[in-house]
Amino acid sequence: MHGKLELALKATIYKAHLRIADMDRNVYVDHPLTLALHPSENVTRLLVRVLAFAFTVPEDNLRGTLEFAQGLTESDEPDLWQRDLTGQIVHWVEVGQPDLRALSKACGRSERVTLFTHGPSWTTWWDGIEDKLSRLTNLAVWYLPSEQVAAIEEITERSVQWQVNIQDGVISIHDGKRSAEVTPERLKSASLPRS
Repeated sequence: MHGKLELALKATIYKAHLRIADMDRNVYVDHPLTLALHPSENVTRLLVRVLAFAFTVPEDNLRGTLEFAQGLTESDEPDLWQRDLTGQIVHWVEVGQPDLRALSKACGRSERVTLFTHGPSWTTWWDGIEDKLSRLTNLAVWYLPSEQVAAIEEITERSVQWQVNIQDGVISIHDGKRSAEVTPERLKSASLPRS
């Protein structure tokens, strides 16, 4: 075969309209989201990003909006972030199992950092990093159970309208006909509140 075969991998676009009622923080907001599923990303990871958004969205935009960043394609950005008008990062939200160096860098760049981990290998990752995170006081870590995220995947389509209720730490998602729940498990608290 002569020459090069170039494949242009394109992101798959998902649209989600979230009506968020977070009774734990008294946050009640509507957010229409357009999400790009990166070619190297699976739907599960995309959903974890949506859950992270719903769980951390601020009640107002006084210090900037929570936005999806270029986390997978730009190593210097998280999955989501909230920046104020000066460009200062107020909240860095990461998904996955980053190493200590990446978490330390994020904590140094942002007022607060929230990490959502998931997947079958999370316990191995957590066992190797947990003791090293104590000095990162502005870092909170949450685990999202894989089987619960998979249940949300069952009600996911390319375009969804979801009522997202958060009460007593449980995230409930309803699409009008079906529902699913995720109970995030707190692995590490930050010295700052969840909001």
